[in-house]
Amino acid sequence: MMNRALTLALLSCLVAARVDYAQESTTRTAVNDTLFAAAAADSGLAEVSISELGLQRATDPELKKFSQRMIDEHTRVNQELMTLAAQKGIPLPRQVDARAQFCSQSLAGLSGEQFDKCYAKAQLTAHMEAAAAFEAEAERGMDRDLKAFAAKTLPHIKDHLKAIKPIAMRFEKEGESSRER
Repeated sequence: MMNRALTLALLSCLVAARVDYAQESTTRTAVNDTLFAAAAADSGLAEVSISELGLQRATDPELKKFSQRMIDEHTRVNQELMTLAAQKGIPLPRQVDARAQFCSQSLAGLSGEQFDKCYAKAQLTAHMEAAAAFEAEAERGMDRDLKAFAAKTLPHIKDHLKAIKPIAMRFEKEGESSRER
């Protein structure tokens, strides 16, 4: 019962803004640069907030190292985005949104391996979503500066995704093997 409630809470946290990779349009329309900037800011603020929680609560050394890296790199990217948006007169959120607050609150209720597993999944999903958003902006953004920012940042986000995926898969496999016993 407890695992089901935690899974449902985590799923609602992670699926709220899910991007469907399978849906590829034949007409490639432009994306809204202002919405991208706001979404990227929300994502970046959430990433730092959740990574701070990971740094404090994760028991897995790889997750702790990953958390510190995310804090350092996303703080830098967030600042760069804020500077660019200010130059363009684009208002950005300054606090984490309700979805990120709920995700943090859900994760804060966990400990040990259960925290590590859910945190790794949250990081995997967050980076999948961010990669999709940055890729869309890099390919179809209209503002050349935001488009260039997205194109420059995308390889770093993909690198983060590449780093967290095996960690998340390891926790998933460990969870499956413990259920089989």
